[in-house]
Amino acid sequence: MERAAVFDVDGTLVDTNHLHVTAWWEAFRQAGHRVPMHAVHRAVGLSSSDLVAHLLGEDRDKDRDGELSAAHKALYGQYFDRLPALPDAGRLLGRLHRDGWKVVLATSAGGAELSALRRAIDADEAITATASADDVDEGKPAAEPVEHALELAGVPAERAVFVGDTVWDMRAGSRAGVRCVGVLCGGIPRADLEEAGADVVYDDPAHLLASLPDSPLA
Repeated sequence: MERAAVFDVDGTLVDTNHLHVTAWWEAFRQAGHRVPMHAVHRAVGLSSSDLVAHLLGEDRDKDRDGELSAAHKALYGQYFDRLPALPDAGRLLGRLHRDGWKVVLATSAGGAELSALRRAIDADEAITATASADDVDEGKPAAEPVEHALELAGVPAERAVFVGDTVWDMRAGSRAGVRCVGVLCGGIPRADLEEAGADVVYDDPAHLLASLPDSPLA
C-alpha cells in the first residue's frame, strides 16, 4: 500500500522562519504597530490573514490587513534568490521517494514564494504534489492543508506522516488524523511541539535522515 510523507516547508525544509519574523516586524512597524519579534516568531506558520488577526486582535482596522500582507510579501521577496535549505532537506525527500513514499508539501506559501522555496530545496523529482495556500480555504492549524495533501497523494490518514516545525503544524496534522513528527530547526521548543501533537521530535532534516530506520518514516 502507498504511503505519504507530508512536509511543511518554512522552518522545516528551508531556514526561513527568522526571515519571516524580520519581514513581518518591519511591515507592522511601517504601519505603526509595535509587535515584539518573539510574538511574531510564535505566529509564523499561520496564513497571512490569520497571523495578522492573531497578533493585532479583532479590534484592529481590518481594512488595512491587505496592506500589511502586501508589505510583508514585498519585504520577504527580497530574499527569494538566496533562501537557504536546511541541512540534508533535499536528500531527505530524495531518500523517502526512493523508499516508496509519496512526498507532498503542505505550505502556507504560494506563487513566486513557493517557487523560490522549491528551488532552495532542489528536490523536485522527489515531490509528488504540493498543497499550497492557493488551494485551501483555511490554513493551519485547520486540518484542511494536510487533508488536501492526502487527497493529492491518494493516501489515507492512517498511512501518512506529517513533518513540521510549529505548533500550528502539529495541530493541523493531529486534526487530520496523521502521525506528526516535529523538528526543532524552526525555533519552537520541543515541549511545545509535543504538547501540540508531535509523536517524536528531531533537530532538523539531517537528524531525521540519519534516524530514519527508527523513525515513523522507516
